[in-house]
Amino acid sequence: METHSHVFLGEGHEHAEKRTWWVIRLCGAMMAIEIIGGMLFGSIALVADGLHMSTHAGALLLAALAYSYARRHATDARFTFGTGKLGDLAGFTSAIVLAMIALLIGWEAVTRFLAPVPIAFAEAIPIAALGLGVNVASAWLLSGGHHHHHHGHDHGHGDETRTVDLGGIPVTLEIYEDGVPPRFRVHADISAPALTAETVRPGGARQTFAFRSIGGILESTDEIPEPHAFTVQLRHGEATASAVFEEHEHGHAASHRDNNMRAAVIHVMADAAVSVLVIVGLLLARAFGWLWMDPLAGIIGACVIASWAWGLVRDTGSILLDMNPDPRLTSRLRQEIEADGDRLADLHVWRLGPGHLGAVLSVVTGKERRPEDYRRRLRHFSSLSHVTVEVQTQ
Repeated sequence: METHSHVFLGEGHEHAEKRTWWVIRLCGAMMAIEIIGGMLFGSIALVADGLHMSTHAGALLLAALAYSYARRHATDARFTFGTGKLGDLAGFTSAIVLAMIALLIGWEAVTRFLAPVPIAFAEAIPIAALGLGVNVASAWLLSGGHHHHHHGHDHGHGDETRTVDLGGIPVTLEIYEDGVPPRFRVHADISAPALTAETVRPGGARQTFAFRSIGGILESTDEIPEPHAFTVQLRHGEATASAVFEEHEHGHAASHRDNNMRAAVIHVMADAAVSVLVIVGLLLARAFGWLWMDPLAGIIGACVIASWAWGLVRDTGSILLDMNPDPRLTSRLRQEIEADGDRLADLHVWRLGPGHLGAVLSVVTGKERRPEDYRRRLRHFSSLSHVTVEVQTQ
């Protein structure tokens, strides 16, 4: 019986885990220095900032433990669809912690509006600046070594190849442009004069391509205009077949996002944003005597953090509830299956982990086809990591 992997961890999982542990060490060291220094020199402000740093170190610890647990148990059979969602669960939990921090900052700011307290500017401003420096360093560590992929038009490989059944003959159709203008290439035991390909673009524009034989390969005589997003109708005599081509999927889509790292970065950014607002508020309060600027900066910071927390709750919650992570991809998948006259009776798409989607399809067809035929047609959807197909015959 055929088996397949259920490891659905995001790209660069171990690298992200290591970066998170380094930031925890930095925050832990800063926390210890502030608390010990505050106790030695009698500064309650230093102790308070050290305790505040501990909340972010705790949130980062949650992210690091989620990375470690997901990696160690990635092949554990108890997890039916792997441990790829553990980062989303950690991100959801971090978002709740962020929301609580926003509420606490907002409550403290309102309290100080109603009952202002004296501010020790000589201590508070350097501490806020030091906190900002630590957060900048943490953000740099978390983002360091992050791989940015260039999505140009270097097609002509796996993502631009389709296999179809043309009157009982297996045909491989590809868009070939390895150092040359893009053209269709067909690999099959058929004659070039009787073969044509017609592209139908989303706006309805059509273009017909004839073929010539070059070294045993059939190649279109005309170049293919960009973008490479269309349905291709292949014809050879009375036989026809269809294939769908789309532009490359981009790794920055929501379905590829690492919400565990995103939560860690948001914690650091939230602390940095509050530090900036606090510094501005304290400088204005000291220069003009506007003591109300300090709590106002706190309220603004609380609103910013609450907004980020809500976005994280919304995105991670939708993943944990198995909402459709990519409606556009789902539409393309349906188009691919139904392009050749078949019908999708049921379709479910959900996220298994960063960059990994699962799909369950129920296909109604009047032809002799197996589930493997449809899985082969969907191989160019690089995000589909686990596909289950049920075939019903009309």
